[in-house]
Amino acid sequence: MKAFSVRPLTLANWSDFETLFGPKGACGGCWCMLWRLPRKIYEAGKGEGNRLAMQALATSGLPPGLIGYVDGTPAAWCSVGPRSGFPGLANSRILKPTDDLPVWSLSCLFVQKNFRRLGLSEKMIAAAADFARLHGAPALEAYPIEPRQGAMPDVFAWTGIAAPFVRLGFREVVRRSEGRPIMRLEF
Repeated sequence: MKAFSVRPLTLANWSDFETLFGPKGACGGCWCMLWRLPRKIYEAGKGEGNRLAMQALATSGLPPGLIGYVDGTPAAWCSVGPRSGFPGLANSRILKPTDDLPVWSLSCLFVQKNFRRLGLSEKMIAAAADFARLHGAPALEAYPIEPRQGAMPDVFAWTGIAAPFVRLGFREVVRRSEGRPIMRLEF
């Protein structure tokens, strides 16, 4: 891999985010708003509504995530911010909070198809940890999956897989579902 860099999503690089996610908003009009909106609003906004909601977040102060670049080309994304900004997690039976610590959440990892299998997920996780630490987070929480048998379709790995989190020092906090640990890196 050539030169890798990361930039927070702001209005200045919004077009890079649109390029990365493509006309379908990465996955079925999500635009990385699944955990950020009440389910009814998210479903009603699939496509343009969710795109506009993410654009509003990108202009509201704290960037809603990070874009990873390979040689200046948008190649990867991770959604990261205070867990309070992801109300959908609190409503999940599996991903609900484990305690009262005001953790930050890394809720999504997206790597553009041409850049997969190059280790970008681990680079994005490390960048998200640095970003959270820089902004005063006491810990970064993540919700990866652990494939039960070998490889799985990439589309199902949108929260990341557990292995790179483990390599970066995240530890399992709780497991309410066989293949989905809640992992945390404390600062």
